[in-house]
Amino acid sequence: MRRTLQLLLAASLCGCVATAPEPAPVSQQVSEIPISLALEETITIGIRQHLQDPVSAKFGTMRAGERTLDGRREILVCGHVAAKTSSGGHTTDQPFAAKIYPDEGSSFELIAMGDQSQNASVARICRAAGLPISKP
Repeated sequence: MRRTLQLLLAASLCGCVATAPEPAPVSQQVSEIPISLALEETITIGIRQHLQDPVSAKFGTMRAGERTLDGRREILVCGHVAAKTSSGGHTTDQPFAAKIYPDEGSSFELIAMGDQSQNASVARICRAAGLPISKP
């Protein structure tokens, strides 16, 4: 802030037109929080809605963190879920990343889940937030 003011002052003294500096990137880091029973229920219900066989879902370790972006409070959740495929025989383990908005009725938003092509994406999202997950 002090540096910005110095640059603006120097620019005005030179008679130059100063442009506003670009805002610093918003931190993706979260403050890790414990997962309460209510939060766990919101997570499992939200994830099950995206599975082919929701009854077979078995959740692994999950991590959660809270942050505020643009005045909007959100909880980021990272974890793994194992569930049967639509054929019913094969169980797959899928990483997932989701957001929950506690000030908006605990609305649930799935960011990414599963697939070989998305595994790196889920891992990258969680690692950037400070909630790295490893395969169980």
